[in-house]
Amino acid sequence: MKKILSTLALSAAITTIVSADLLRIEMGAGAWGQDPSGNITYSDSTGASGEYKSNETSYTGAYAWMLIKHPLPIIPNVRLEYTKVKDEGISTGTFENFTAPIGSPSSLEMSEYDIIPYYNLLDNTFWMTIDLGLDIKVIDSTYTAEGVTINNLGTIGTYTDSSTVAVPMVYGRFRVEIPGTNLGLESDIKYITYDGSTLYDARIKVDYTFDLDVIEPGIEIGYRTQKFDITDDDDNTKMDMDFSGVYAGVMLRF
Repeated sequence: MKKILSTLALSAAITTIVSADLLRIEMGAGAWGQDPSGNITYSDSTGASGEYKSNETSYTGAYAWMLIKHPLPIIPNVRLEYTKVKDEGISTGTFENFTAPIGSPSSLEMSEYDIIPYYNLLDNTFWMTIDLGLDIKVIDSTYTAEGVTINNLGTIGTYTDSSTVAVPMVYGRFRVEIPGTNLGLESDIKYITYDGSTLYDARIKVDYTFDLDVIEPGIEIGYRTQKFDITDDDDNTKMDMDFSGVYAGVMLRF
């Protein structure tokens, strides 16, 4: 009897391992139509003050993502993302390093790289998937102001400032597969609030996957919004910017 039970248990274990996804890779890329808005303000103890204000001009930026799932419960899965946001506006007033006449043409660009280790709380259980993890969002930002007076040089020209920061954020994802169809509904959010600053990046989408043998292509369309409500360490610079809009792209599942 023990031999029979042991054989059945071993067979069940082998069947579970064989039928499980030993490795699953998904990726996608597309375009995000952004409607930016907001401003960046500067003020200090000397009485200097300046403002960058968005022109609220639409911009279409590229995005890409990839996730890797595996069956090892201790090691987290990984999701990688890239996106770019851009805004054009005007600067006016005195900043830390330059002085801008009224309406100086300016721009803000941010390339974002998200590294997300996460765990599956549910993995397509009753058609539902729930992921929870940590997002390290690396932001390469470039701010440019044209026709301004460079304070330390006293010359008129273009001022450019670049910086790179890494921001830890909580990551959550919920997905449901609609039974009897190839449609999926999905939403995710990355969020942090600390010491008067808040940053979040949220999406909701619907996708359709085509049934093929090995590679399953698909299409996705959704809505994404990002919020940057940030005060720097010395409280001189405050950023209040939003980037929102519809995105669409293609997917591949292996």
